[in-house]
Amino acid sequence: MTSRKPSDPAIAGRPFRRVLVANRGEIAVRILRGCRQAGLSTAAVYSAADRGSPHVRLADRAVEIGPAPARESYLRGERVLDAARRLEADAIHPGYGFLAESAAFAAAVEDAGLVWIGPPPEAIRAMGEKTAARRAMEAAGVVVVPGSTEVLADVPAAIAAAGRTGYPVLLKAAAGGGGTGMRVVRSERELEAAFQAATREAAGAFGDPALYLEKVIDEARHVEIQIVADTRGGTIHLGERECSLQRRHQKVLEEAPAPGLPPSIRARMGEVAIRAARAVGYVGAGTIEFLLAPDGTFHFLEMNTRIQVEHPVTEMVTGLDLVALQLSAAAGEPLPVGQEDVELAGHAVECRIAAEDPAAGFLPSTGTVTRYREPGGPGVRFDSGIAAGVTVGPHYDSLLAKLVVHGRTRNEALARARAALDETEIGGLTTNLSFQRALLDDPPVAAGRVHTRTLEARAGEILERMTGRRRSDEPLAAALAAWRADSDRAAALAPPEPGRGDRSGWREAGRWVWYR
Repeated sequence: MTSRKPSDPAIAGRPFRRVLVANRGEIAVRILRGCRQAGLSTAAVYSAADRGSPHVRLADRAVEIGPAPARESYLRGERVLDAARRLEADAIHPGYGFLAESAAFAAAVEDAGLVWIGPPPEAIRAMGEKTAARRAMEAAGVVVVPGSTEVLADVPAAIAAAGRTGYPVLLKAAAGGGGTGMRVVRSERELEAAFQAATREAAGAFGDPALYLEKVIDEARHVEIQIVADTRGGTIHLGERECSLQRRHQKVLEEAPAPGLPPSIRARMGEVAIRAARAVGYVGAGTIEFLLAPDGTFHFLEMNTRIQVEHPVTEMVTGLDLVALQLSAAAGEPLPVGQEDVELAGHAVECRIAAEDPAAGFLPSTGTVTRYREPGGPGVRFDSGIAAGVTVGPHYDSLLAKLVVHGRTRNEALARARAALDETEIGGLTTNLSFQRALLDDPPVAAGRVHTRTLEARAGEILERMTGRRRSDEPLAAALAAWRADSDRAAALAPPEPGRGDRSGWREAGRWVWYR
């Protein structure tokens, strides 16, 4: 265990003085810095593989909680709680992923007499099981994506539900998200094979094979609303984020505000998001995700009951610190701003920088960081969990850092993002920096005319631009084949743990991702 004296005293009146961050990587660094800026002492946990990681060095105190595999360290709630006692922490912030959306862990934190910096366990539970969440939202008058509100018992039940909804449909794991356990089905003859494959994958990843079904809305945009709520009934929204650029249902690039979104739709989405949050007694920061159809209608998709990977773009355009708002909500303080105080200024873009090889079907990359340079300049922010000398192994998600830029206009933000990507250096392993740079130059992306299928449709041209190869080249052909492949072997690689499961290891042609 390491220890360092905190530099600042705790804020007077706070019910906690030392926050343990139960996470790793860039989000742990972000939260630790936010806690220190609030005058709070900090504590960290780390696995054997993360002993020399930046978040460990940044914390005032830190303790090792187990071997590299997440199921033996970061996913062991009892070890996190033991670490909190050893480090004399009186609050726990889970970040995203790992135990962040575990209602059982949130309850265990509170039962241990610690402050849980997140929503009430009941709210996490209400939104965690997707069919139950859909029923709760319908009861609250929130329009959900057409589909089933009960789990599908078997293939005949799925066929019947799809017949009522109409093809194409999307089979989804009821106990999870993040793209795992999902299959698009465009006709009845495809349904049985897709049902079996999605069931196996859901069982392996979440310990629960249950599926439900939603209507596929063609050319829909994925737009989400950031909400914040206090313990006194105050709930506001902080505008929207455009998250349509996705690969295998995983976000690649996000921005705020959503390009071309009429203020009237923003206002209606915000009102619905607030209604949804209040329906489950939400407290803290959370995100309501919607599918926005080309005709301007939108439907509730799901709620993420923790801070999002892409939260910095909202911070950039609102000037509000979401981690600080989480801390104040957990402390029982009222929201420091009202809805009338929230203004969106300029435009922000976030590029997720990951250890993966786009030209090899986005296979994960490992290695020791030999060269590292962060970009700078006006409006540039770089949230990172790595540094020179850090080894990136196969045990966790491949997200290394997030490039976030702000400009007075969208064009200025994109120009700054291009320049910052050119300036960024991460040596010693393969990253998606070149792919992100090519993505920003893709005509639909540059014009802001995207939907959830854009990246899949444009993958070939983007990869060609990135590599300079022709479509017939063997490496590129392999990359495109891997991109479009829908491998069933992912389920075989998933650990057989019960409950929500351990989605911390690599999978074929991609990675296990525990957040959206």
